[in-house]
Amino acid sequence: MAAAAVFPALALILQMMGQPIYCACQQFQIWNGDTWSSHNSQHFLDWYSLTHVSHGLLMAGGTWLLLRKLLNFRGRLLVCLLLEAGWEVLENTPLIVQRYRTATVALGYTGDSIVNSIGDLLSCFVGFLLASTLGFRKTVVLLIALELLLLAVIRDNLTLNMVMLSWPLDAIREWQAAGH
Repeated sequence: MAAAAVFPALALILQMMGQPIYCACQQFQIWNGDTWSSHNSQHFLDWYSLTHVSHGLLMAGGTWLLLRKLLNFRGRLLVCLLLEAGWEVLENTPLIVQRYRTATVALGYTGDSIVNSIGDLLSCFVGFLLASTLGFRKTVVLLIALELLLLAVIRDNLTLNMVMLSWPLDAIREWQAAGH
């Protein structure tokens, strides 16, 4: 299946960009929940992986609305994974890494490891599959639940992430920093 080829292609592109394969600590962790350490975005999954589940939920709906007459399920899934892989590449460019460092509370952010980016792509895949099986209402409930969970646990979520990248607000940055 073409969608499976997106994973190694993403890894290869990120490797050519100079992203590390894994965390410098060399300790394999499936999950790392410390968003305020150098381990953030370096292990397979972290709290931000849930924002990538949300990407999948949103893209399942978006591709269904816009492409359902043109593409079947597999085609829409491929579009979703290509868009997510494109985001992972963009997210690891110096421009976006620097934007995270200056506009958000991610002061020491250096980009994602390749393993973390693959985990994010897999998280998006899971979100797409969930939305495709849950239906609209349950997907909306899950999306809201994920946003509220992240807001409560790490004082960040997909919504705040988009706000802070596009229009940083000192009040949000100060509120996020006060939680740590």
